[in-house]
Amino acid sequence: MIEDDGPSDSGRDGAAEEQRRIADELTGAIRGVPLEELPSRLCEVCLRLLPVTGMSLSVQAAGPGMEALLCASDKVAAQLAEIQYTLGEGPRLQAHTLHAPVFAADLLRGPEVRRWPVFAAQAVRAGAQAVFSLPLGSPVAPLGTMDLYRRAPGSLSSRDVRVALLTADAVNTAIGTLDGRTQDPDKVVAWLEGAEADRDEVHQAIGMIMVRLSVDAEEALARLRARAFVEGRTATEVARAVVNRTLDITDHD
Repeated sequence: MIEDDGPSDSGRDGAAEEQRRIADELTGAIRGVPLEELPSRLCEVCLRLLPVTGMSLSVQAAGPGMEALLCASDKVAAQLAEIQYTLGEGPRLQAHTLHAPVFAADLLRGPEVRRWPVFAAQAVRAGAQAVFSLPLGSPVAPLGTMDLYRRAPGSLSSRDVRVALLTADAVNTAIGTLDGRTQDPDKVVAWLEGAEADRDEVHQAIGMIMVRLSVDAEEALARLRARAFVEGRTATEVARAVVNRTLDITDHD
């Protein structure tokens, strides 16, 4: 009987070579690039590596339920991130919570339609019929997610999944070495603050709702999301209206 000793040396060598290739391409593309241009460059090189229509990178921002969009390859990718933020549901949020890849291969007829009916309908309307989310960081220090979409439904092949996982690992390394060339997550705070600034209006609106209704931050965010859902607007749009005092969220919301 011939025992299976696991992957052959050539298989392991090939996987290691692919990992080095992806890491080298990503780190080479961002080397020497000014900090303010790094998010768009990261998206650009990731999209070259991955067999998808578009992608985005989101990071965990300060405050409960707060995420910030670091970069998006196109309007659809940005809209998918905003839809999930507004609804408080979807593969991106689940991947971040579970710290595991979450794949929604068919938003028209797959089980994802039952799991996230509202998100699935809005994602298809936005132009995506398959969405794949992979966590960034580690279970102890989650950073955010890498989110991919395709215009047509369909699963990723085993090789595509491997490339996506290797790319997510390379993104982790790239982000961890951007500021001061260190893997310490605390050292990248200054760089990530630019992405978090996009949620400033949401932070302000949550604070105003907390004072107005005497509720905590999680409840204030839930009220803001509920109002956005009812009015068919994004959470950011409703937050902007609250900050500008053209909308008052009351106990009835």
